[in-house]
Amino acid sequence: MHSGFLLLLWLLGVALVQFLPGSALAGVALGCGLLAYLLAGSRVSRLLRRTRFLLLAIFVLFAWFTPGEAVLVAWPHVSPTHEGLRLAAEHLARLFTVVSSVAVLLDQLAPERLVGGLRALCRPLGWVGLPADRVAVRLLLVLRYVEFSSEDGLVDWHVWLLGEGPVAAPERLHLAVEQFGLREVVFGAFVLGGCLLWWTLA
Repeated sequence: MHSGFLLLLWLLGVALVQFLPGSALAGVALGCGLLAYLLAGSRVSRLLRRTRFLLLAIFVLFAWFTPGEAVLVAWPHVSPTHEGLRLAAEHLARLFTVVSSVAVLLDQLAPERLVGGLRALCRPLGWVGLPADRVAVRLLLVLRYVEFSSEDGLVDWHVWLLGEGPVAAPERLHLAVEQFGLREVVFGAFVLGGCLLWWTLA
């Protein structure tokens, strides 16, 4: 399937997750987490480890700073609230779903296809002056530098910013250029119809 279409579906899914009620959100978060650990276990673990302080901050801010009924009645001034815990759980579930889906997306799409998909999505913005090809090539260069520095133990991003030391890069860049086919059109129409039906019934 076209990488740009996959990215579009991912963006649509991320947007829809923000409007899911609590019960449906819990099921979607659980499903995304299981899928992510099956398809990209090491990557999702790494992403969750890097976002652990953000997750902790969200939990503390919502659980302790949301007005409501105190969980610990004997110590109301230091207790989280029931309403805060519920809001914290919802926001953590949304963030966990997004992180899990990002892990699967990055693991299943090669950098060339990922950047090629972004290029395809940005092409219509060329009418307003956005150079899609230039943005795609620069993003691919960044991904290549990150990949080589992490694998070969080369300089890190601090050195890049300071302009010190050479960074190995591939001699040639390969950007995947894919064509939208009948499958993408049919599946896109099906997804659009399902979203409109869900929006009407919601």
